[in-house]
Amino acid sequence: MLDPIIAFFQRVFAAIGRGIGMVVAWLLWPFLAAHGWYRERSWIIRGPILAILVLLVIFYGQFIYRTQLWHGFDPAFVQAYKFDERTVPAGNPLPGEANRCQDSAVVAISAALTDQNVNQNAWVSSTLLYKLGLFGLDWDNTPFMDNKASFQRGVNQVVRRTAIQLADNLGRVRGTSGINNDLQNARGNIQFDESTWYFGTDPFGFKTPTPSYYRAAVESWNKFNTSLVSCDAVFDTRSDNLLQVLDGMASDLGNTSDILRRRSEEFNAGWFDTRADDRFWFAYGQLYAQYALLQATRADFSGVIRERNLTTIWTEMERQLQAALRIQPAIISNGSEDGWIMPTHLATMGFYILRVRSNMVEIQSILDR
Repeated sequence: MLDPIIAFFQRVFAAIGRGIGMVVAWLLWPFLAAHGWYRERSWIIRGPILAILVLLVIFYGQFIYRTQLWHGFDPAFVQAYKFDERTVPAGNPLPGEANRCQDSAVVAISAALTDQNVNQNAWVSSTLLYKLGLFGLDWDNTPFMDNKASFQRGVNQVVRRTAIQLADNLGRVRGTSGINNDLQNARGNIQFDESTWYFGTDPFGFKTPTPSYYRAAVESWNKFNTSLVSCDAVFDTRSDNLLQVLDGMASDLGNTSDILRRRSEEFNAGWFDTRADDRFWFAYGQLYAQYALLQATRADFSGVIRERNLTTIWTEMERQLQAALRIQPAIISNGSEDGWIMPTHLATMGFYILRVRSNMVEIQSILDR
């Protein structure tokens, strides 16, 4: 009785096996044909081809190394700066030390975040192989090799916003004094295009690559802090300046939350959404940078935070950021919010972003009274 059934399934599995074999043979045929052609050629032809193949292996090996290894990644890296041990706000004279002022934690962390992006790591977005894409397809439109680039751009978005605040508000007295040259130079350099390589076509010719500009911004920030320590520069820790800093961060989070919402609602493809990973890691990079800079801001504006009784809510805001940064899935999924197989990492990240933003808005309302 069972023999016909067994025979049927044997034929089915045999057919599936033949189909898989045909697919594999179809995929391998170009390589086998190329190998046969290559073996019959002389070394005059084989030598250059072999050299090109070796160079491709080296270039792509370096590319994979740059995109997959994250050096210096640590959401808690700010703790090494021991900002909680500072006793005076940024720019104020240090007690018992003549002609010595407190440097700015915000400036130091802006430099550290950028240093992590371009010195401790390669700036992925402007590398040649990243710009070439996968057979002409932008890496951002694939599930491969783009997570680190998106994370770096998220960090850089926050640092750019901070650079504007430093030059326009924090580094001058009530906006009436002249703009500090170092902060002005840093702002200009950090705003440079994120994807410039050594050569380009628009306009055509050789160019200075993106990382060089960002390294120059790091140098300018370090120079400013050196001047601040010598009391030769200004860092204005007024409550309205703190309000401006938080307003910029909240605005960025609101925009990112909307991007995550639209992607989550319109593309419920689960693990097969090829753009979910870069959306997630861009948002993660923003929170990573904001968490670091908010700890620095707390040190620089310690007087205002203490006078306005903001310590408790500020601590809660940092706790929300810590919780968000613990989300580090190996594979990003953009599933339906009521799904039961594929998770929805974008909606989860958006939830944490809104919680952090609500804390920021609450602090702003207190400062604005």
